[in-house]
Amino acid sequence: MAYRQFSTDYIGQERYARTAHKGIWAGTFAQPAEWRSGSDRKPRPDQAKDTTSDQCRIKGNFSSTGERIYHVPGGQFYERTQINPANGERYFCTEDDARAAGWRPSRR
Repeated sequence: MAYRQFSTDYIGQERYARTAHKGIWAGTFAQPAEWRSGSDRKPRPDQAKDTTSDQCRIKGNFSSTGERIYHVPGGQFYERTQINPANGERYFCTEDDARAAGWRPSRR
């Protein structure tokens, strides 16, 4: 993202990426200032998909440090991971969806 407060150098590249849905603009994400303040942890309309259907069983939750992590069925922490949509946690249908939305896979 262009850091307009200090420079206008990357505004053109940001505009291109946003229009072409490339990079971070391919999915959904919190603006950095919103993420740091915690104001973006409430679900947005695009996060309303809260289903536990066979197709959408990947769990996206926040770590104790606020990092976005997703867990796949069979993973070490999958069964004990609880999802709280009110805090912005959610289910994903595919790992590609989770990564595009800015979540990383669990390391276990």
